[in-house]
Amino acid sequence: MTRHMRDLSRMLRDAREAIDSISIDVGHYHISLLNAVWMIFVVLCAFYGARLAARIGRVMVRRITSLDATQKVLTEKLATMAIWALAFFTAIDVLGISLTALTVFSGAFGLAIGFGLQKTFGNMIAGIILLMDRSIKPGDVIAVSDGKGNTFGEVKRIGLRAVSVTTRDNREYLIPNEILMTSQVENWSYSSRQVAISIPVGIAYGSDIDLAERLLLEAARSAPRVLEHPEPGVLLSAFGPSAIEMQVVCWIDDPEMGVGNVRSQVLKAAWHLFRRQGVEIPFPQSDVHLRDSDGLREVARILAARGGPQEP
Repeated sequence: MTRHMRDLSRMLRDAREAIDSISIDVGHYHISLLNAVWMIFVVLCAFYGARLAARIGRVMVRRITSLDATQKVLTEKLATMAIWALAFFTAIDVLGISLTALTVFSGAFGLAIGFGLQKTFGNMIAGIILLMDRSIKPGDVIAVSDGKGNTFGEVKRIGLRAVSVTTRDNREYLIPNEILMTSQVENWSYSSRQVAISIPVGIAYGSDIDLAERLLLEAARSAPRVLEHPEPGVLLSAFGPSAIEMQVVCWIDDPEMGVGNVRSQVLKAAWHLFRRQGVEIPFPQSDVHLRDSDGLREVARILAARGGPQEP
């Protein structure tokens, strides 16, 4: 057994020397195939080890019940960054690379950050600040721009580069963290989830305003998502050119479910109540006044001639 072990050890040593003999010289550095294989092995171990450790860390953080959703996301990001940094410096130490040899690389890396990666690192730091500041957190409903106007969506996750916001029509916006840090953001659930909805309604002149107000309040209370407290209200906003303009104001506490369906329910109920109670919803109309002139009299004479003889 001892002889076989010696033979195997000698074979391995010969194979190692054969692999090590395959080498090239780059400046003052001697790089062999054995060293290259060892470096690749260490890098792969560090990479996949860091990925596994980061995944385990995320699972452990999510099991901590004393942290809320925002604190869990922030802890996950910081733990992931620490794990990758530890894996990098561990690989450097195992490979025996002196940190002084990285001076040129660090200078080039810093230059790359200053030019090409400036936005990337800016978004990463902005994402951490957003999580620490808690001004925008997963589950919040914020207003976003879709190019045509502002629409609202729910914050699904805050990544190192961008915030994922999903709208009611299932469109997902990836907004860079830096934009949310430097731009004005409308957060519907920052300090309270209660949101007021204003619904304009017009009634015809001559209608009973008090009756219309009672019917609008009844229509608002009939919507399932409208809160009882604060109570819905009706305001007389203006005397318009074609209608008496009123505003129904009601409150909800689940803005992530949208506001269009609540507005539709209130308007549909108001329509049926108005029809039953005889409150008229007007259509745009205008009065035209014609001034007396020779041309107008000529037109009237021609029309009268076509219509037959007229009484004097």
